[in-house]
Formats: sequence, structure tokens, C-alpha cells
Amino acid sequence: MAQWWPQTTVLHFDRGRRQMRIEIPERKKLVRESVLPIRWGDMDAMAHVNNTLYFRYMETVRIDWFQEIGVLTNPQEVGPVIINAFCNFHRSLVYPGQVRVKMYASDPGRSTFETWVTMELDHEPGVFYATGGATTIWVDMPTHKSVPLPDRIRALVSA
Repeated sequence: MAQWWPQTTVLHFDRGRRQMRIEIPERKKLVRESVLPIRWGDMDAMAHVNNTLYFRYMETVRIDWFQEIGVLTNPQEVGPVIINAFCNFHRSLVYPGQVRVKMYASDPGRSTFETWVTMELDHEPGVFYATGGATTIWVDMPTHKSVPLPDRIRALVSA
């Protein structure tokens, strides 16, 4: 079985503080940057952006990138499937605002690659409100089996 977890990822788990954090590797390639509006409806009863929306922001940028590079999903062909996703919440996003989402890629394997995301407010560059990522695997959709990454995708995600 292929190793899904990239060797460059550092996983921290501090039992005393009950904190788990996945760190983004130094070696990565910027593949997409988008500015998304924080909508009033993104907030929850605690008056900050609900945690599920951070994953939606990551998904929006990932899908925009896939469309930009000509990767369209078709259940009768081969294409990308997300096999895990994570998010570290550093600060609370609140309405109103614009979140700048930067997506990076790294660690191409036989059939997988990693994506990494940073989120900052557009008016506060360099201050991370969240970091996250996902592992993408290339799959033959009809058979549900992994297939090698296409050469053009491997070239796009190689750092």
C-alpha cells in the first residue's frame, strides 16, 4: 500500500495541552492565490466564521485551481479525490473582511500529492488566521482504484 502521509509533514501532539498541529513544510510551490469575501452567513453563534467554512474556503481555491489547469471531474474518467484534509485554527475570522487564501503543492508520489493552504486577512498580509491542507489521490473513477499522476500534474505540483 502506498504511503499517504508525506515525509515532510510534522505532526505535533501535546497530551498536556491536548493540542494537535500539522505544520506546513518549507519546500512547496505556490499554485493558486485567491481573495474570498467573508460573508455574514459564514459566522456562527459565537460571532466568528464557523470552522466548516475554513474547509469550504480551501475547497473553493482547490477547485478554482483544478479548473484553471484543466482538471474537470467526470465520474467516467480519471481525476482527483481528496483522501484527507486538516485545518489549524490560529485566529478567528470575522465578518466583514476578505480572506486571502494561498494554496501550495508538494510531495508528488506515484498517485498522490499534497496541497497546503494559508489564510490571512487581505489587509493583514503575513498574519495567518488558519493553515491547512489535503492529500489528493488520482483515481480511475469507474474502478475506484488509484492510478499514476499524469506527467503534467506531476510537473505542476513538483516544488
